[in-house]
Amino acid sequence: MEQNLNLYQIFYEVAGCRNFSVAAQKLYISQPAVSKAISKLEHSLDVTLFHRSSRGVTLTHEGEILFSHVKQAMTSLKSGEELLREASSSHIIYLSIGVSTTLCKYVLLPLLKTFIMENPNIKINISCQSTFDTIAAIENGTIDLGLIGLPSEKTFRQSGSEITYLPLTAIEDIFVSTDTYLHSLQTKYKADAQEDFFHEAAFIMLDKGNISRKHADSFLDAHRITLHNVMEVNNMDLAIEFARAGLGIACVISDFVKTDLQSGTLKEIKLGHRIPRRQIGFVYPARSSSGDAIDKLVKYYGKLN
Repeated sequence: MEQNLNLYQIFYEVAGCRNFSVAAQKLYISQPAVSKAISKLEHSLDVTLFHRSSRGVTLTHEGEILFSHVKQAMTSLKSGEELLREASSSHIIYLSIGVSTTLCKYVLLPLLKTFIMENPNIKINISCQSTFDTIAAIENGTIDLGLIGLPSEKTFRQSGSEITYLPLTAIEDIFVSTDTYLHSLQTKYKADAQEDFFHEAAFIMLDKGNISRKHADSFLDAHRITLHNVMEVNNMDLAIEFARAGLGIACVISDFVKTDLQSGTLKEIKLGHRIPRRQIGFVYPARSSSGDAIDKLVKYYGKLN
């Protein structure tokens, strides 16, 4: 927008008062200054905004169109000012959190349910994104806090920024499927032929950009296991649902299918070795303007565990 915002403020007051003199009084400027400002705005937009008469002014059709937009803008600006005043008077702290969809559902949301009630002065904004996007956002300063799966130490060294990582808990990735799906495989491979199993079975895996997939792939590579039939999904909830539907063997986090394992809906498939446990935790800049809010959330999590 090339026009001086002051011209639009004057236009807004004149349109509301329908009188140059009254608008001048409200703006604490002279009536000639108001007339000059309106003329300048009309000239720059190449339109007539007011019909002028001895009884005052009325908006032209073009003036009505402009007024509707300027009114929205002024209302939005006033709302913003009110929010700032409210935040200042009540010491509201804004905290932005980056987290994957899976960790948001199973770890973060249960934590936030009571945290928000007990800390009404902390307003939280959540961005659901990959672990790598969360780390990048922390480095760029676009979010305050991340909840992620622990990446390798190499990831942090390469970042070159001061990032604090606070481990929260250990998780374990496992392979699960239904008994029905396993039974159907028995007709396709011999029980003692492991290679046939990995060739015939459909494995439901997260996409290759996901850190959970990278962890599983590292395990498979270490044990020279090749999956020949891989179905990729973009979140763990879908992987779990596909496994429940009997579409294959899904690699999931054990805690997130605990109920399914207890009820027998899903069964853990052991591939001869267990995938090493890994950590999830909070990541945030060593120096942060939202440090107090971050400290409160971290300490609150500690109380619950």
